[in-house]
Amino acid sequence: MLIQFLLIAAVIVLLVFFLKNHGTTKTAAGVKIGFLLFLVLAVVAVIRPVEVSKVAELVGVGRGTDLLLYALVVAFGFQTINTYLRFKELELRYARLARAIALRNAEAPEVKDSPAVVEAVERVEDPAHTS
Repeated sequence: MLIQFLLIAAVIVLLVFFLKNHGTTKTAAGVKIGFLLFLVLAVVAVIRPVEVSKVAELVGVGRGTDLLLYALVVAFGFQTINTYLRFKELELRYARLARAIALRNAEAPEVKDSPAVVEAVERVEDPAHTS
């Protein structure tokens, strides 16, 4: 019985954190709805574990705990891929930003004092000039 209160309290803390920070991220609405649905199902699973076992039997899994484990493995895989793709997108954004800053702050090289440039200019001005 104590574990039910602890788990429901954890779900409530997650819900409060989610609702408090939902406006600062650009998360898709579907992800937000999915997360809220997940929290509701977590509370139902804590309060009525027999119902989870019935759903597990319905889909061909032996126990409700096994069904929850399988669901968590899939959710973890989704979260891992989602995090990886976000980091790759941020990495690309940073590379583009660094490239844009480098191009904006680029300075033209000093070429008038370069011996190679002086020699090339002399060749253009005097085609008979040979080295």
